[in-house]
Amino acid sequence: MSDVLAEFMAQCRARCEASLLAHGGLGARPGQAPPGLAGFEPAVRYALESSGKRIRPCLLYAAAQAVGAGADLDEALDHPACALELIHTYSLIHDDLPAMDDDDLRRGRPTLHRAFDEATAILVGDGLQARAFELLADAPGLSAGQKVTMIKALARAAGLGGMVGGQFVDITSTGHALHLDQLQAMHALKTGALIRAALSLGAIAVGASPSQQAALEDYGDHVGLAFQVVDDILDVEGSTATLGKTGGKDALANKTTYVSLLGLAGARETAEHLLDGALEALEVFGESAEMLRGLARVVVNRRV
Repeated sequence: MSDVLAEFMAQCRARCEASLLAHGGLGARPGQAPPGLAGFEPAVRYALESSGKRIRPCLLYAAAQAVGAGADLDEALDHPACALELIHTYSLIHDDLPAMDDDDLRRGRPTLHRAFDEATAILVGDGLQARAFELLADAPGLSAGQKVTMIKALARAAGLGGMVGGQFVDITSTGHALHLDQLQAMHALKTGALIRAALSLGAIAVGASPSQQAALEDYGDHVGLAFQVVDDILDVEGSTATLGKTGGKDALANKTTYVSLLGLAGARETAEHLLDGALEALEVFGESAEMLRGLARVVVNRRV
């Protein structure tokens, strides 16, 4: 990873985390929860302060830069970036619940339902989801039309025909063999939809043309699938200590993965092919898309 990309990602993470601290919780700052909710605030903060990679907000900022927002990361992007991460965080909280993947670790820490309790985890996830759309509605520097378009795009990506639908397919197909096209369709919903939404939100915020929007979404489709392919590889090759979550769970749960279908070598080849497709989608952009190109390589070459 180049120093420029590392600096860009660090800046994006810092902006997103500052926005999460300021706008994602119960009050403007810790200790300012509404009356009666002070006991709820630690669980919300626990969820928001986990050390995630913040890949989706990075993609959002990079998409805006590709279109022409510049490297200053306009504050108009901060609310959408925060909203995106709130949706992602809520999905992880619910994904870890006993009724879903029943995991004890997330990002190297006890999952929220283990650190607190199951009911609290469900409520935190519900609250973060609702807060995301409130943030989009209140986003400064955006027109009413941009806000409505963003809300619709994020709701579609996160909802029944997107991430939630993909999660349902994942649960109901556990223990059943899937064909490659079925696996890809599931992950295009479960993982890919929210990554695609990151590109869409960044493009909407800076007034991308239809052709630019289409190119960014094509890139997002490739990166979203690549992200899941690499996840499947890491679930086999990585350890619980390095991954920050329980390794080897897919095999134990008898889930169809890219590795179980294609083998490790085939899965790696697929990830590289998806990377090529992502880079090809960016040919309509010039140097302004360099951060997106770098982020695609980070997704495919990551080890955690």
